[in-house]
Amino acid sequence: EIRNLMFVFEDIKAVDDRGIRELLKEVSNEELTTALKGASDELKTKFFKNLSERASNMIKEDLEIMGPVKLSEVEAAQQNIVKVVRRLEDEGRIVVARGSGDVFV
Repeated sequence: EIRNLMFVFEDIKAVDDRGIRELLKEVSNEELTTALKGASDELKTKFFKNLSERASNMIKEDLEIMGPVKLSEVEAAQQNIVKVVRRLEDEGRIVVARGSGDVFV
């Protein structure tokens, strides 16, 4: 339970590609772009490879031309996306691998 509560935006790396695509259906490109402003390159790559080439290029371009964004705005967007991940996990629509052997492949 504690691990569940400590789930942060960067932990989305533990979601498989199918789960990322499911998540992307629920999140606006604008919110994703804001959230990715403060994300690691590894996480950005994970999202980009699950978007269409056109959508991926649009978000990359938006990130490049986007000026400074308040940390509070980035964190709010990231928290909203984390809430969506938790909801989708509760609904059984995605699986978050937590490294505790709770996922069978």
